[in-house]
Amino acid sequence: MDRRAPVFATLGCRLNAYETEAMKELAAAHGVEDAVVVNTCAVTSEAVRKARQEIRRLRRENPNAKVIVTGCAAQTDPDSFAAMDEVDVVVGNAEKMQPQTWASMAPDLIGQTEPVQVDDIMSVTETAGHLIDGFGTRSRAYVQIQNGCDHRCTFCIIPFGRGNSRSVPAGVAVDQIKRLVERGYNEVVLTGVDMTSWGQDLPGAPRLGDLVMRILKLVPDLPRLRISSIDSIEADDNLMRAIAEEPRLMPHLHLSLQAGDDMILKRMKRRHLRDDAIRFCEEARRLRPDMTFGADIIAGFPTETESMFQNSLRLVEDCDLTWLHVFPYSPRPGTPAARMPQVNGKAIKDRAARLRAAGDLAVTRHLAAQIGRDHAVLMENPHMGRTAQFTEVTFAEPQVEGSIVPTRIVGVDGTRLIAG
Repeated sequence: MDRRAPVFATLGCRLNAYETEAMKELAAAHGVEDAVVVNTCAVTSEAVRKARQEIRRLRRENPNAKVIVTGCAAQTDPDSFAAMDEVDVVVGNAEKMQPQTWASMAPDLIGQTEPVQVDDIMSVTETAGHLIDGFGTRSRAYVQIQNGCDHRCTFCIIPFGRGNSRSVPAGVAVDQIKRLVERGYNEVVLTGVDMTSWGQDLPGAPRLGDLVMRILKLVPDLPRLRISSIDSIEADDNLMRAIAEEPRLMPHLHLSLQAGDDMILKRMKRRHLRDDAIRFCEEARRLRPDMTFGADIIAGFPTETESMFQNSLRLVEDCDLTWLHVFPYSPRPGTPAARMPQVNGKAIKDRAARLRAAGDLAVTRHLAAQIGRDHAVLMENPHMGRTAQFTEVTFAEPQVEGSIVPTRIVGVDGTRLIAG
């Protein structure tokens, strides 16, 4: 019988996508065949529902394969996934990165494998053992510098899927980025679960800004460094200095804001208030006038009134946000917010739609303001690239994938800019 290479499916965040690439390498190294691996997300109840849907679909399409389920949803609720008829093995978030796990999935051992391999994620103290040399297109690589989260926001299940915060040592990250630059990558994106907590578990408790400055100093040939989502209240002095002084640090930050009303922020157990977010955005833009912001905002958090929602809606203007990730609130069992008085589902849907509409308007304004401006565009494929602010640009003439192309913007096509 012909054996087939494993099929991998990833749901959720960039970190999950990064870890899927690491699992592919581990599975290949141990000869895993005829398997389907589903790397799940648990950020919302909808994400868990989609994970189950994906598992069933892949089982139908691969009736003879072993189905292995891992990721945050598998970590937080392993028994419910193990109870699915379609699932053969459930693997935790720590176990999925361990070579011995994949050795046990080899064809001659899979029948003897424990059906549930999920231990206490809170006992995990390191995250550097599975570093891979980036992934993505040939233009952009993602480097994990941190995992887990020490905070306990009342709506969030992720710490129970990822464990406590742990950092990749700076030297390990720098060496990896050097290798990526040697392989021709022109942009590196730093990723993690709670990026601004990087370093707190390392000797001397360095901060994210220290790491950014170190990378830019020790990897002088790296053209572009990008940071993924950060918690603005924890931005340190060196990070602000890098924003002001380092043109190779891209002027685009995705902020974990979640709401714009102080009472809701307190009930979420966030560490910032509305004015803190506004001050950060004003200061970052003062230091770097071309800075653009994305943000996560939750619509319909428990107890949210219409006037409270209006404060979140106005945050789009007050912080001059451009790229919104809008999450209609859905209760996650086991979180404090799930026990709070819930907002009507119709109101949640309506508020999410209004937030998305405000986001669409912000994107339209941003695009219009770029016409006539010059941008350096990193090409993701021969006809599309992204500016330093992460805006998509289309090219009529093919360009070299992975190259940085200077161009003038002459128009807008939908949500993309048009290169001259």
